[in-house]
Amino acid sequence: MRLSRLLDPRLLVMAALAVGLSACATRPPANEPEAVAEFQAANDPLEPLNRTMYQVNEGLDTLVLRPAAEIYRFFLPYEVRLGVRNVLTNLRAPTVLANDLLQGQTQRAGRTASRFVINSTLGLGGIIDVADRGFGIRGHNEDFGQTLAAWGVQGGPYLFVPGLGPSNPRDLFGFGVDAVASPWFWVGQGAAVEALRYSRTGATIVDTREGVIDTLDDINRTSLDPYTTIRSGYRQRREAEIRNELVPAGRRTGLTP
Repeated sequence: MRLSRLLDPRLLVMAALAVGLSACATRPPANEPEAVAEFQAANDPLEPLNRTMYQVNEGLDTLVLRPAAEIYRFFLPYEVRLGVRNVLTNLRAPTVLANDLLQGQTQRAGRTASRFVINSTLGLGGIIDVADRGFGIRGHNEDFGQTLAAWGVQGGPYLFVPGLGPSNPRDLFGFGVDAVASPWFWVGQGAAVEALRYSRTGATIVDTREGVIDTLDDINRTSLDPYTTIRSGYRQRREAEIRNELVPAGRRTGLTP
């Protein structure tokens, strides 16, 4: 059963993309300064493929993801959606804790562990962020892509993966590692556990898409080229995450009352 999870086709595809596509980032020759400058600014040597994948994702979003997110927003009040997001954030705490420790961030690891214990108990399984509201212990996000960056691993060329969105080989590989390393990937077996696991995945997808409805609408309405706007925004945000400059995770809900 657990070996089958390791051989999950989705994880194998992500690993292959991360390793294989990183080799496609060919820097232009030095005697072409304009091409070199453009390469450095965009680092998107796979742009034709990425734009195709972006269009595939747009189709998926139009048909499935956005309608699901809109239904979710329409039928569930703000307080319920916030509770769902709090639970999902709490379930990620072991992964965040592991990456805190791998980066040598012991103080942040202590806060992550404290938040998980407090919210899992006093917060009714994470529904209420008691750690923040009652104890002033704010949350943050860490993943293995950020850990690799802290270890000096470069991101590599820009990638756009349908269903996952903007990424790069380092972060795509890190996503796969986090998925396999999560304790929830291994704990329990049987139909009920699998149903809960898939429910969590579905809730995460819908919650994430709901949180960016307004942002993506603004980009599509105001940008001449949404693809490049999303690429630039992803890079800026990712660099801020790596430098631990973003506001705490619990304060970035993106929810609309």
